[in-house]
Amino acid sequence: MNFMKLPLTALFVDFDAYFASVEQHFRPEFRGKPLAVAPVMAESSCCIAASYEAKALGISTGTPVHEARRICPHIAIVEARPAIYVEMHHRLVACVEDCIHVEQVLSIDEMWCWLPTNWRETDFLYQLAEKIKQRIEDEVGPWIRCSIGMAPNRWLAKMASKMRKPNGTFIIQHDDLPEVLYELDLRDLHGVGSSMELRLHAHGLHSVERLCHASQQQLHSAWGSIEGDRIWMQLRGQEVSDRPTRKRSIGHSHVLGPDSRPATKAEAVMHKLTQKAGQRLRHYGLLAGQIQLNLQFVSSGYWSIDQRFDPSDDSLLFARLQRYLWRQRPHPNEPILKVSMVLSRLTEAGNFTPSLFKKTDPNRHQLNHAMDQLTQKFGRQAAYLGGAHGQMQAAPMRISFGHIPEVTIEGD
Repeated sequence: MNFMKLPLTALFVDFDAYFASVEQHFRPEFRGKPLAVAPVMAESSCCIAASYEAKALGISTGTPVHEARRICPHIAIVEARPAIYVEMHHRLVACVEDCIHVEQVLSIDEMWCWLPTNWRETDFLYQLAEKIKQRIEDEVGPWIRCSIGMAPNRWLAKMASKMRKPNGTFIIQHDDLPEVLYELDLRDLHGVGSSMELRLHAHGLHSVERLCHASQQQLHSAWGSIEGDRIWMQLRGQEVSDRPTRKRSIGHSHVLGPDSRPATKAEAVMHKLTQKAGQRLRHYGLLAGQIQLNLQFVSSGYWSIDQRFDPSDDSLLFARLQRYLWRQRPHPNEPILKVSMVLSRLTEAGNFTPSLFKKTDPNRHQLNHAMDQLTQKFGRQAAYLGGAHGQMQAAPMRISFGHIPEVTIEGD
């Protein structure tokens, strides 16, 4: 490496098999046994988490439920309980915060901390990692475990946290680079998915070792953007600032259980998803200018349609547009496997100037505000638009990567 020696600056905490571990924490009958978490109790669904007992058998995130049962007939399949995972997440953040300040929460099961200058000695850091784990065991319990990585930058600390799972602690020193990374596969690197792996192969980069020795220009060419330059610098221990981001869309999706697949019930689920998206939109102080519906039919594949409109946050408008688009779907009598909707072309409400030639109804704003207050205080079934009637129990809150749901806004 051609750079001066860089100090350890980042500590990364990654909770092991998080959803499955939380279930084992609250349900002692599943401890030490193969367990998988599914979004809905349907054989066509996929596992969104697996306990380490299940992982040892080859069951992982993305394994179809029916395949998991084939691999392990006695596996426990439980339905996801997002509200409990969010509550536990906040307890765990507090445990880490008691030991070291949490700089940023990155997802429901990941966070990182900046290491103060006087906290960078190796022996002290191993003690700090054990202190965090002990705090979690004392305050929560022994079934929620985490792996901790430390390195000269956040990206390498994340890699370190994954290199000694489960319940491991690993430090990557600047002097260890790049050889310490050679044990990883390309797909283990943060930012390398299946498509990117194929692109790297096309550029002759078939291993992490080859990647580490590639030039900055080679990685720029492989990624086709400045992201390749960022990876090149991060591999060398340099800290790279986050790129500015802005919310581009708000949406929800749901895989329908067998009882909800008839078109009339599926439409009611879509209505609920649209109402939830509208409430989130208003919570963030945004307006949307486009709505998109996506359907996956049981037999006929995917179908999508969208509609643009003047920027708005009105749930009644969204419901009317959704119903109009829904009626244009092909195969009106065919059962539907999955529904999703997206509000996009987002604008900050405070930066939008409405048309001088179009009248707006101030009562709509007051109505939406009143409904939001009622649902936050008394639950989503306290007040809702009638199109969702009969399916308000369907499509419960979900947790996506990088987004911690606010239970008062997205809960059911």
